[in-house]
Amino acid sequence: MSNNADTASDTDTRAESINNPTYVESTIIMTTVRLVVPFIFTFGLFVMFHGADSAGGGFQGGVIVASTVLLLAFAFGIDATRRWIEGPLIRTAIATGGGLFILIGLGALINGQFLEYAAYDIGTTGIKYGIELVELGIGAIVSGVLIGLFFTLARGDMLTGGDIDQRSSQEQHGSDRS
Repeated sequence: MSNNADTASDTDTRAESINNPTYVESTIIMTTVRLVVPFIFTFGLFVMFHGADSAGGGFQGGVIVASTVLLLAFAFGIDATRRWIEGPLIRTAIATGGGLFILIGLGALINGQFLEYAAYDIGTTGIKYGIELVELGIGAIVSGVLIGLFFTLARGDMLTGGDIDQRSSQEQHGSDRS
């Protein structure tokens, strides 16, 4: 009886491996990623917010924040991470970051020039907060774009050669009919 159950379990495992040959579940990797990701994410935010005073900034911090999502994808599977993060989250992060950058930059045009924080006339503390908000906006844009690129490339990488040939022939026939 247990022999049949073992055979069924082995068949399920083989089927999962055939369906997704790039993902191998590892308890060590999953546990390590669960422990490390919050610290890496926090460090990414630290780099974003302290870019005005020290080395770092929005771009560097955005890359570090995006790397946490990539680590999660490698540890728990790309499809599982895509389902977890799919929807408008990435586009919202990019749009919010861009909007924040434009809002702060154009707001300064009222009394000065683009991104001239002193035009807000709120003292040196205001200038610091203006710079940090711009860095946060840049970080949101960078992390959103990198995460989106990763999932787009991963989706294309999972197509087989037949799927690509079939898709390209459909596109060619579709363009001929136009």
